[in-house]
Amino acid sequence: MKGVILAGGTGTRLYPVTISTNKHILPVYNKPMIYYPLSLLMLMGIRDLVIVINPEDKSQFKNLLGDGSHLGMNITYAIQPTPNGLAGGLLSAKEYVEGENICLILGDNILYGHDVLKILNEAKEYLENHNGAYVFGYHVPDPERFGVVEFDEKGNVLSIEEKPKKPKSNYAVIGLYMYDKDVLEKINRIKPSERGELEITSLNEEYLKEGKLKVKLLGRGFAWFDVGTHDSFLDGSEFVGTVEKRTGLMVGCIEEIAYRNGWIERNQLLKLAEKLNKTDYGKYLLAIAEEEEDAF
Repeated sequence: MKGVILAGGTGTRLYPVTISTNKHILPVYNKPMIYYPLSLLMLMGIRDLVIVINPEDKSQFKNLLGDGSHLGMNITYAIQPTPNGLAGGLLSAKEYVEGENICLILGDNILYGHDVLKILNEAKEYLENHNGAYVFGYHVPDPERFGVVEFDEKGNVLSIEEKPKKPKSNYAVIGLYMYDKDVLEKINRIKPSERGELEITSLNEEYLKEGKLKVKLLGRGFAWFDVGTHDSFLDGSEFVGTVEKRTGLMVGCIEEIAYRNGWIERNQLLKLAEKLNKTDYGKYLLAIAEEEEDAF
């Protein structure tokens, strides 16, 4: 399975902050926003990754993440020339992901929970053994902002609707999707919406028509943030800060995950930490390296 992070768009909901900076590089608490979705892909063991970006933002992302080799990963960049929707963004990565199962995640999403790795790996395994699409539903108070799933009394998916004026449920589809090898062919079937975009909901509807859309509901033990507005950006930052202060463990620390996955060695972790040795982030990485050394 290959990973795709959508990190394009104009970030208009965060204006004026994003007029000169791509929103996915803005700090959510103590690390760039994109670290959080990237960390989820890494936790799933995905090392081959495509980041879909605006043409003018490539240098920013390359300065931040490079080619991923320092993390034991292979990161490439695909250009989305115009903001033509989330499914359009995935189509921009065609050259790198064609013929592969895909985990697609939005660059402004944060997902946290005790069993998050378990449910993600279950979804990944499901896609390896079945054709179709696997998405996640989350109860929200403002479903009109999202793609909304309707269920029958047995929990079967009846419909999925993008930003409905009269939502049929409070379950929003979060910005994390897993698709089989046929996803690009299905994107070519859908037509642009009234907004002129290839909507991700339209793509999910294609799978639903074939009876191949699986929706996993996330319960009370999970926290999900779409940090694309000023309020949600602040909420996400405060949540991450609270968790880290309470536990002493970082959320979305990509260097730690690379190390614990065995993708980089201790000396590589120390080298990364030394660049940040005057920060709490660098001190955290040093503590991880020392902790592992003390274990032997």
